[in-house]
Amino acid sequence: MATGVRPAWAIHRQQGSQIPPDTEAARRYLRRGNLAESLLRGGPGPALVAGDLALSHGELRAAAGQAVSRLQQAGVTQGTHVAMFAENSGAWIISYLGLQLLGATVVGMNPAFKAAEAEQILTDSEAAIVLVDAGRQALIDTLRPRLRALRISARIEEIGSVVPGAPSPASGSALNPESPALLLYTSGTTGRPKGALLDHGNLLAQARGVVEAWRWTAADRLVLALPLFHVHGLAIALNGSRIAGGCAVLVPFSPENVIRELQAGGTMFFGVPAMYQRLCDYLDRNPADLRHVRLFVAGSAPLPATLFERCERILGQPVLERYGITEGGIVVSNPFDGPRQPGRVGFPLPGVEVRLGDQDEVQLKGGQVFKGYWHNAAASADAFTDGWFRTGDVGEIAEDGTLAIRGRIKELIISGGYNVYPR
Repeated sequence: MATGVRPAWAIHRQQGSQIPPDTEAARRYLRRGNLAESLLRGGPGPALVAGDLALSHGELRAAAGQAVSRLQQAGVTQGTHVAMFAENSGAWIISYLGLQLLGATVVGMNPAFKAAEAEQILTDSEAAIVLVDAGRQALIDTLRPRLRALRISARIEEIGSVVPGAPSPASGSALNPESPALLLYTSGTTGRPKGALLDHGNLLAQARGVVEAWRWTAADRLVLALPLFHVHGLAIALNGSRIAGGCAVLVPFSPENVIRELQAGGTMFFGVPAMYQRLCDYLDRNPADLRHVRLFVAGSAPLPATLFERCERILGQPVLERYGITEGGIVVSNPFDGPRQPGRVGFPLPGVEVRLGDQDEVQLKGGQVFKGYWHNAAASADAFTDGWFRTGDVGEIAEDGTLAIRGRIKELIISGGYNVYPR
C-alpha cells in the first residue's frame, strides 16, 4: 500500500506532527520508551472516572504507586506473569498500571471464562499470580491444585484500592521497548488459543498511532464500555487515553449508561457493531443531541453498510471504522478527516505497511506488530513470511488505497476456478 516516497500511512499525520515521515524512523519513534513512564505522567486534570471513583492524573499515578507496594508484597517483580481475571473496574485499571510500573507481564483473561478455559490460559501462560474479583474467586480456588506455576491469588479490589497518602510509584527505568508487557490469547476462528506476547514498544506504538490518527488530545473524555481484557478496550481505549492525557469514564455497557455519559461531556466512544445497533435502537425511542461528540469508532467485527448509514443519521456523523488484530492492535483506520467509507477500514496507521499475499491474505509490518507466540515456535514461524505477519484475513485494496476485509482464508470457497468469500 506504500508507494513512492510518501507512505500510505502519511494520510493520518497531523500538520506539525512529531512522527518522522520515514517509515523506519516512525517505527522507532512510536516504540520509544516504556509504559511505566508513558502511561502515568501525573498532572491536575481528570484521568479516570469509574462509578464513585474520580481521580486526577496525579491521583491515578499515586494510586498506581500504592498498587505497586501491594503487588511487591505479593511477590510480583519485573517479568512475573500476572493474570487478571476480573470484571472491569477502577481497581482493575489501577492494578494494571501498577503491574506496568513493575515491569510484570499482564495475562489478559475474559471474566466469562469457565473452568476449562481459565485452566488452559493459566497453565499455558505460566501465571505465577492471579488477580481475581469476588465473582471468580471460587473458580480459582477449585483450579488451584492443578495449576503448577500459580503461587498466589490476590483480590483485585484490595490491590487496586485507593487510600490517601500513597507513595511515589517505581520509575520503571529498567524497562525498554522490548520488555514484555502483555500476553493476550487468540485462536483466530479455529484451533487452540495461542498467547500473543506484546512488548512495551508494541503497546506504545499502538496507542500513539491512534492518538495521532484520531486527533486525540488531553481535552477528550472517552466513554469506555469495552472489556479491558481485549486489545480494543485495553491497548487502544485505556492506553490511548493515558498517552493522550485525557480522561476515561468507565461504565458497564448499556445504551442508557453510554448516552448519559456522552451527554455529560463525553467526546469519544468506541464500540463494536452490536453496541451501535443497541445505541441506535435506544436513540430511535429516546432522541438525544450528541453533536458535541467528536468521534465514534467501530471495530472488532464488520460494520454492515445499513448500520453505518443508520448511525450517520441517528448519531449525526459517520462512525469511523478501523481494523485490528490481537497480535498488533489497531493497524488500519479510516482517516479522521474522511472520507469514512462503509465496508472499508481505511489506510495503515503510522509506521504500518500492508500488502496482500497469496489468496489476497492481509499481511502486515510495523512496530505495533508482535514478534511471536508464547512458547509456540511452530505457530510463530507459520505466522510470518519474509518478516510480514500473516493475519489469515482476506483483503481487497481499492484504487484509492483503502483496505476492505472480505473474510477469512479458512472460509475460502473455490467455485469454477474463482476464489469466493462470504463477504
